[in-house]
Amino acid sequence: IRQQMSPQDNRALPGFIPSILFLFPSCFSRVLEASIAENKASLKRTHTEVWSDSPNPHDRKRIDNCPVGLKNVGNTCWFSAVIQSLFNLLEFQRLVLNYSPPARVHDLPRNQKEHRNLPFMQELRNLFSLMVGSKRKYVDPSRAVEILKDAFKSSESQQQDVSEFTHKLLDWLEDAFQMKAEEDREGEKPKNPMVELFYGRFLAVGVHEGKKFENTEMFGQYPLQVNGFKDLHECLEAAMIEGEIESLHSAENSARSGQEHWFTELPPVLTFELSRFEFNQALGRPEKIHNKLEFPSMLYMDRYMDRNREITRIKREEIRRLKEHLTLLQQRLERYGLSTDTPLFSQGQQNLPDSHSHFSLKLHPFIFCPFHFVAPSSSGLASGPATAPSAAQQQRVPIHKPFTQSRLPPDLPMHPAPRHITEEELRVLEGCLHRWRSEVENDTRDLQGSITRIHRTIELMYSDKSMMQVPYRLHAVLVHEGQANAGHYWAYIYDPHQRCWMKYNDISVTKSSWEELVRDSFGGYRNASAYCLMYINDKKPFLTEGKNELFSGACISLLQYVKEDNEQFDKEIEEWDIMQARKAQQEKLALATAAAAAASTASSTSTSSSSPQPMSIESSPPDNAGQSHNAHNRDSLFFLCLFVQAIKMEYGRLLRFAQEDTPVENDYRLQHIIVYFIQNQAPKKILERTLLTQFADRNLAFDERCSPHSSIMNVARAKLDLIKPEEVNMDEYEIWHQDYRNFRETTILMVTGLELFQKTKYVDALMYLIYAYQYNKELLLKGLYRGHDEELLGHYRRECLLKLNEQAAAMFESGEEPEVTTGLGIMNELVVPCIPLLLVHDAVRDLLAVEDMRNRWCSYLGQEMESNLQEKLTDFLPKLLDCSTEIKSFHDPPKLPTYSTLELCERFSRIMAALGRVPTEGR
Repeated sequence: IRQQMSPQDNRALPGFIPSILFLFPSCFSRVLEASIAENKASLKRTHTEVWSDSPNPHDRKRIDNCPVGLKNVGNTCWFSAVIQSLFNLLEFQRLVLNYSPPARVHDLPRNQKEHRNLPFMQELRNLFSLMVGSKRKYVDPSRAVEILKDAFKSSESQQQDVSEFTHKLLDWLEDAFQMKAEEDREGEKPKNPMVELFYGRFLAVGVHEGKKFENTEMFGQYPLQVNGFKDLHECLEAAMIEGEIESLHSAENSARSGQEHWFTELPPVLTFELSRFEFNQALGRPEKIHNKLEFPSMLYMDRYMDRNREITRIKREEIRRLKEHLTLLQQRLERYGLSTDTPLFSQGQQNLPDSHSHFSLKLHPFIFCPFHFVAPSSSGLASGPATAPSAAQQQRVPIHKPFTQSRLPPDLPMHPAPRHITEEELRVLEGCLHRWRSEVENDTRDLQGSITRIHRTIELMYSDKSMMQVPYRLHAVLVHEGQANAGHYWAYIYDPHQRCWMKYNDISVTKSSWEELVRDSFGGYRNASAYCLMYINDKKPFLTEGKNELFSGACISLLQYVKEDNEQFDKEIEEWDIMQARKAQQEKLALATAAAAAASTASSTSTSSSSPQPMSIESSPPDNAGQSHNAHNRDSLFFLCLFVQAIKMEYGRLLRFAQEDTPVENDYRLQHIIVYFIQNQAPKKILERTLLTQFADRNLAFDERCSPHSSIMNVARAKLDLIKPEEVNMDEYEIWHQDYRNFRETTILMVTGLELFQKTKYVDALMYLIYAYQYNKELLLKGLYRGHDEELLGHYRRECLLKLNEQAAAMFESGEEPEVTTGLGIMNELVVPCIPLLLVHDAVRDLLAVEDMRNRWCSYLGQEMESNLQEKLTDFLPKLLDCSTEIKSFHDPPKLPTYSTLELCERFSRIMAALGRVPTEGR
């Protein structure tokens, strides 16, 4: 390949080498740079770097045909994301599994490259074979990773050498495929299957220093800039049309230079590198670009093909003309003080032209300043100020201006203006203003309609059938979460067989959705975004479909390798099962012996007590064995009786708690699960098993209050073992215990939210109160005593939203930019998404609260304010006034802290006592 390129091409594109990791050259370099920087600085990542295996092999067993994960063996999440994306290309998988080293490899000189690339290819084949046929949930890629790590070791350990290491790696991976291709060519030009799969060609057409040129070049992964673009097509358009070409004789030759790229041949696998990292010269470190970038699941490449060059140029010119017209329309709309996304209000003073309107004729002092009203008289205006108007007439319209009063003294008029107006003059003026308002509304409505139609025309420009003949379907999205110098990598890969997206996150492989992919990949919201997109030709199904090569008989050695690994894993499971069975048998035998001895002693004691001639201890001295046996039986009987007595006492105590009418701050349900079960009328079998489980808990052995702890625990466990499966419905048992866990989680959410509310940390408190209310409502659907007081939670949820609304409104009224942005952010991110929750059940107090919040913001419509505040307000109000009860977007539930039972009860009691006495109805 290098021989086919010019020296300039080789310098510009040193990575044009057929290999696996060439598909991700700059991404790979950045990842390695970040890994080296992390290791040198000992940075701590938020994600677990090295997974520790579960000692139970059943936890590591593959379920059915679920895809196999890759173990993170130390900062290798990038390796997992890249390898999984390639492995799920069945054509690539077949190439790797069918790869075999050249037959004459032993006759070749053993250079450093061959010493690394051939072993790596063998380890990659082994890894792929395990990913196909392993019985394990995830496999260990350590051998392949270690070979990679060896390639990146140097005596200087310079971070800037990572790029050089990448190119070295690509060289010996190139040789691994190239040597085999040359051996099999049989006189023809060698074909490298990696090149045919991942490489395409484009035609560079342009003018350089006044001279036209056309050059055909190869490409692998196509780099795209993210900054400044909203979607993938915009990035591609910018990349295909390059700007000025730098000239060595630019001072002498002023001729224009530029070029276009047109694809002549697209590869079956089309990979885009999204450049989301840039070096900040001021800070002296790389930074990540978190801008949002949308990309489609189906990408049509027709507009970028050389064969469509002329029609694409025509369409581009048409789009350019439409955009110019669109700019003019937007400028006209802005003259009305509106933007393209500003909704038109059907009524109210907000539709009147402001002082920036081109036809306002400076009438706003008359409209917005207080004036004296004079009734018509024979003297007309001549009587002027001689007649003092009444107080009610002096202030016809009281106007509050929070945004301008701090800047303008209230008594100082804005302009010289009449101080008196008659009713006739007022009617004429109002008639003119109403007519002008109607004209403005019609004009702005027409402008917005035209703008919408132009946007739609641009969107449909390439939707005709002739420009949808080269479809590429999204195959994989590689995601990076974090900053430029640290982060975590995972991949979303489409499964054509299950027709769903799968998320590959190290050892975890789970079903996902397009919505989750969009949330994690588009960027703009969090610090997670896509850095590489892999599309495949939708007209070539062999890329992802077909029979798996490992089981077709073509890879006998790999089948043996997988068989040996599976046998080793089966042996590990078998040894674990034997060990666990032995432990269980020993424990069960010990418990059964204790129970049988206790029962035997009880029986013999009963018989002896009914005998007419009781045996006297003094009549004959017993032997040592009999004495020891009797002592054991007496101990067993004693502990059995003690256990029965303990059960009765504990149940009686908890029953009294459940029947007591206690203050709200002393909720016994939190102290013991049995109280919760009794109050909610759980079945008797559920109560019995739960109580036995409490006494059989191993932690009882460490309770100092239980002197005969071990024996009581053993008797309880023996009783549990004697309960037959059909006696207790275990599904029902688990449902009741899950309900109690939900009750505790709801309590933690409520306590945390109320504590934060009391500290006036309303932003932090809101999500806890929102989720506490929702979870509590679900619990109360099953019974009155399943949850907490719904009115209490509803009150503080409502109050928290009102407090946040007040804070946000105060910030907006300040008129200062940081506060305004923060205030609107609180409304958009917290308050507005929660409003449907208040509307959905039609509760009167909730509806009034929503009305109060909306009225507060609508009151600003008739007030003077700066144009940027007016624009932000008109953009925000439609979201606030949306009457839909559909929850469109919402925050994830807050992470719950871990509380012991004692700590949770104390905090619950403390916060409820602080809030005051609350009626117990509905508790």
